[in-house]
Amino acid sequence: MESSSSSTSLNFLSYWNYLNFLLFRPVLAVLFVLSFIILWWLLAWKLVLVHVPLVQEIFGLRKKPVKPKPPTRRLSRYYNSINSHSSTSQ
Repeated sequence: MESSSSSTSLNFLSYWNYLNFLLFRPVLAVLFVLSFIILWWLLAWKLVLVHVPLVQEIFGLRKKPVKPKPPTRRLSRYYNSINSHSSTSQ
């Protein structure tokens, strides 16, 4: 009777070893790698990426301010000079 109980426990141990080798180790390895990547991504995000204007625009963290174009272009200067001449002549 002892030999049958010991063979059953050996079968259970071998089943556990296969389960451990084929299921738990790969799952733990993938979880370790993903947690490592996520940790470094969060660290890079908090320290560097938040301050990059392109990343801020992509993720909508800061709206790009709309600046009006300055009226110092060639045509603007030309028309302004015409307006100033016409106003002085009147």
